[in-house]
Amino acid sequence: MKRLAVLAAACAIALPAYAQTVATVNGQAISQQSLDQFVTLLVGQGAQDTPELREQVKQEMINRLVVVQAAEKAGIDKQSDVKQELELARQGILVRALVSDYLKKNPITDAKLQAEYDKIKKAQSGKQEYKLRHILVKDQKEAEDLTAAIKAKKVTFDAAAKKDSLDPGSGKNGGDLGWGPASNYVPEFAQAVDGLKKGQMTDKPVQTQFGWHIIQMDDAREVKFPELAEVKPQLEEMLRQQQVAEFQQDLLKKATIK
Repeated sequence: MKRLAVLAAACAIALPAYAQTVATVNGQAISQQSLDQFVTLLVGQGAQDTPELREQVKQEMINRLVVVQAAEKAGIDKQSDVKQELELARQGILVRALVSDYLKKNPITDAKLQAEYDKIKKAQSGKQEYKLRHILVKDQKEAEDLTAAIKAKKVTFDAAAKKDSLDPGSGKNGGDLGWGPASNYVPEFAQAVDGLKKGQMTDKPVQTQFGWHIIQMDDAREVKFPELAEVKPQLEEMLRQQQVAEFQQDLLKKATIK
């Protein structure tokens, strides 16, 4: 009886171990654990864990192992360039895994997010954005003549932009560039905008790499800063990248490099 009990216990232990092998290829086992890990990877990329997916994964693992065995039998894995590629792939996997582990152990907290949000919001406080129009022409004389005509009310800014502006996007809309900060534009244009008041047009044409501009400011307002919820994903990603960069720099500082 005692021997039968021992045998039964041995079978109970051995059976799950046997069941963990989902296939063998030329005597080499593919484990259930390996298949589960492959499925988990695919699910993490958006796939659904279904019997059909698991069967496809199993077949893919068999196909890969058959080819890998053939490559190893042919000595491909011993070739210097292949060995180098394998080592680079190994390093890449380890780097990703280390970074992932670090971020998991050092998550971006709500407190960190709020602090960074408040810091950026404070830095942006008081900044202006403008509703602008412009007319772009090829040479200075034409720009000066148009400026004089608009000031003399011989032609409206809207009509001049539609008729003469070389900017196809804004020209057909009377030169309208919409709302935006001065920093959206090239330096010469931005500098001219910063010197204008609401409803004012540039006294002289402004030259940039695109040609000569006549600029008019229709309106100005303080930039509305988005709520934290609107920018949370981008802010989290930015903080993660900063955290990873600091982690890598810390590793470099601690390493002995000669």
